[in-house]
Amino acid sequence: MTNNNMYEPNSLLDRWVRENNDLVNKWKQQERGDALSRDQTQSSLRWCCSEFLKLLRKIQGVPAVADLSRLELTVVFNACAFSLAQTQFSEAELLLTQAVERALEMTGNDPVASDPPVCFWRAILKSLGNSALNPCIMNLLYLQWAIWLATCRLKTIQDLQEELSSLSERLGSGVGDERKKSHEIPQVVMEPRKLNELLQICTVISQGAERLSEGRSSEALSDLQRASSLPAPRALLANTRLLSGFCLAHMGRPQMALQCYRNALETDSRCVYALYQSMLIYRHLGNTQAEIQALRLLHSTLMLPPATESSPVGTRLLSPSLLLRSQSLSRLLSVPSALSVLHSLALKCVLHGRVSEGVEHYLDLLAALHSEDRHGTDVEAPPLPRLPELYLEAGTALLMARRPADCMALCDEVVNMTLELLPEKLMLEEPEEKCEAETGAEGPGSDQDKVGMLLWAGAAHLLHGHCQAHLKDWKQAVTHYTRCINLLVKVCVKKKGFQPQIPCVDMAGRQGTDMRTLQRLKGLSLAGRGVSFTQRDQLREALRDLQLSLQALPECVGAGLWHGEVLWRLGRRQEAAACWEKTWSFTAESSLVSLPLYLQEPQSGPSLDSTDLRHRIEELTRT
Repeated sequence: MTNNNMYEPNSLLDRWVRENNDLVNKWKQQERGDALSRDQTQSSLRWCCSEFLKLLRKIQGVPAVADLSRLELTVVFNACAFSLAQTQFSEAELLLTQAVERALEMTGNDPVASDPPVCFWRAILKSLGNSALNPCIMNLLYLQWAIWLATCRLKTIQDLQEELSSLSERLGSGVGDERKKSHEIPQVVMEPRKLNELLQICTVISQGAERLSEGRSSEALSDLQRASSLPAPRALLANTRLLSGFCLAHMGRPQMALQCYRNALETDSRCVYALYQSMLIYRHLGNTQAEIQALRLLHSTLMLPPATESSPVGTRLLSPSLLLRSQSLSRLLSVPSALSVLHSLALKCVLHGRVSEGVEHYLDLLAALHSEDRHGTDVEAPPLPRLPELYLEAGTALLMARRPADCMALCDEVVNMTLELLPEKLMLEEPEEKCEAETGAEGPGSDQDKVGMLLWAGAAHLLHGHCQAHLKDWKQAVTHYTRCINLLVKVCVKKKGFQPQIPCVDMAGRQGTDMRTLQRLKGLSLAGRGVSFTQRDQLREALRDLQLSLQALPECVGAGLWHGEVLWRLGRRQEAAACWEKTWSFTAESSLVSLPLYLQEPQSGPSLDSTDLRHRIEELTRT
């Protein structure tokens, strides 16, 4: 005799409730267990979603009763949660809409148009708000809220803000809160109260970022400051304080912004965004030592293993990163790569007197570039200079640290890597003109790339010459300065109305950068060779080179002082005095720090004492 009770609704209800709860418990056990790989996690998400959808099809295959409807909506919640976790937003939203429409039908309510969504959900809450299905409908609205947040539909959330706030208040009072763990009650994979808290703070963060991008800093600040006291993971609370700092910085209050960034770091010590923004403010304020300290902390934090993203217990299926996907927020939460930060740190140290520290950072950078262990970045970052340029910067730092042999080794590397790419002849377009033979490509072998190779090779010979001057090997110094000059004369400048027969490079697009580099290399190499000739008592040759140096680079202080020295030795003392006075009248270049390190005047080699030169001028005027 067949037992027909197993096909009765109550018997089916109990079985399906147990099946739902077993699936929920399996997932929760997995959450509490050992961490899975990305592929294992995705596989588990797909399996759970599939099993809940199978159960849903069984439930929808029998006539609905009240208890069965509650179970159906609970299973829809669980299936949609797993779809969301796999970023299947459209599928989840369709399933939600169909489930709510079916609930309307089961309760005898009239159908409601699903578009626009705000009107749809208002009608649903009005029709089912006081029914036995209300707790289930509230849970589904949480998931719809999550979908809107994940797909950046903040306007929809704003339009439904009153209803969403009411949900939060009802949860706070315990209304509609199903948290019993009895096996007779269908369980959900996420705790509604915790999900609500996560959605609240993520919404404030996303809306704050959007208002910031629209210039509504004051309005954003008010909401963010209120949100900083909400229950939430430390990383999210840190983000509210970080964005508050952004608001204050945009409002012209850098010191208050710094305090917000400190609060963010106290909340989450690994908040790299707060470190980066602090560094930018210190730079803006001209506090170089604090900027260097912030760069050092930022680099060390970026080098740490990635932290596991934390979600509140009961909502781990939906990570904050899944909900915080707006472009405005991504632009704000941007930091350079660890290597880019290390380069900035090395350069900043060298430029501001911490040469030994800067050298070590440069060597660490070069070692990292040659290894496979490259730490990336969360977002787009300014690219590092190309390898030859990094070698030249590191070489300059080594020379400043009185390590000429190491500097020369890096210079040789640059010469070797550019040797086969050097052109026989190349023409630069004057900055105010547009080259008729456009050369848009900048890849290896292009004309613009050849210009770069030639200038790097010239800079390597220049640095090599500086090293020989430091070692007082004047013959070798002259040799390397001459090699630099011989490379530079391969570059011609196209004059107005002249049609070149050799490749030219569009300088208008490059804003004259290559032209400025060329001029500085000419000026510094001629000055270096002139000084070297002076040390060998070849004063006529020295005078010629120093005069040419000043024509190419009038602001070159070293060339100006040595030009006066050579004139003095040649007996042209009035001219020498005038030359020194003119050189001292130059103001320090405000753009000097923005120049590549290897294009700045050398700090090693022979130098002249300005006090002694002034005494000479005084004696000259007394005679």
